[in-house]
Amino acid sequence: MGTVVALSGQIGGAKLADGLYRLRGQDLTVVVNTGDDYEHLGLEFSPDVDSVLYALGGIASATAGWEPEGETRVLHAMLKALGGPDRPVVGDRSLAAPILRTHWRREDRRPTEISQEFARRLGIRARVLPMSDDPVRTEVQTDEGTVGFHEYFTNLACEPAVRGFHYAGAAEARISDEVLDALHAANLEAVIIGPANPYHAIRPILEVNGMKEALRKRGAPVIAVTPIVGGKALKGSAGKMMRELGREPSALAVAGEYLRVIDGFVLDRQDAALAEPIRSLGIRPLLAQTVMRTDESRLALARSVLDFARSLREQKIAEADS
Repeated sequence: MGTVVALSGQIGGAKLADGLYRLRGQDLTVVVNTGDDYEHLGLEFSPDVDSVLYALGGIASATAGWEPEGETRVLHAMLKALGGPDRPVVGDRSLAAPILRTHWRREDRRPTEISQEFARRLGIRARVLPMSDDPVRTEVQTDEGTVGFHEYFTNLACEPAVRGFHYAGAAEARISDEVLDALHAANLEAVIIGPANPYHAIRPILEVNGMKEALRKRGAPVIAVTPIVGGKALKGSAGKMMRELGREPSALAVAGEYLRVIDGFVLDRQDAALAEPIRSLGIRPLLAQTVMRTDESRLALARSVLDFARSLREQKIAEADS
């Protein structure tokens, strides 16, 4: 068996990363979106990175995977009593990572070093890496103007109509040496794009300077997993965004967002009718159970994706030999 790289964002991406981790352990590298990072009360928050750490560390809440199990909000209540902001609501345990991250950043430690230290402390054998050590911020273009994603999500509650996205800093951001090492590994088996919003969770990763080229030059297949099932987003606002951007909210539309990047696309069995249209894009489809409600379903999907990657590699070898 070789190594695996997962591109991750949101809870869906963290869940699939957890399934892959259970199968591959230290042979997994998770490259995580940081376009949604934000500052609050002087602290640096990296929600997608922390969600992956909680999932792989086995401490994520079963009902709110973006925070640890057993979360309390005593500090938030006291902050409000003293005149602090109502939103975002940040739990007491969830503040530990931002506090340490901010402290260590002031000591000039790289975000990659910090994430790896968190992973080590949580007993995680896989590598959990920010997509870049340079700042990239997703900006949402709306009828009411352009706002940062955190503003759009937290204060505007995703209400303004979305007209486009801009990934500020992505063109100048550098892929870290750790991410490049993972992508250039001689035994790289697959790159897997997790089931997450393609616009604000995955595109920021792909827009980092040189990332698409690095993926295209790899020998391993790139596979994406749909975040849309039966025309609806499992979590978040992906469906709403797709409609407002003039796209049908479907697995087919998501596959189209990754055109010329991916070799294979995993869609849910209930969307079987979209398999052939996806194939017509030059992307090989796989039908699977993509909804992950249990640990067993995370494992099953991860196993299906890895088996799919193996079949794609074998197909490439056969085509090269013919």
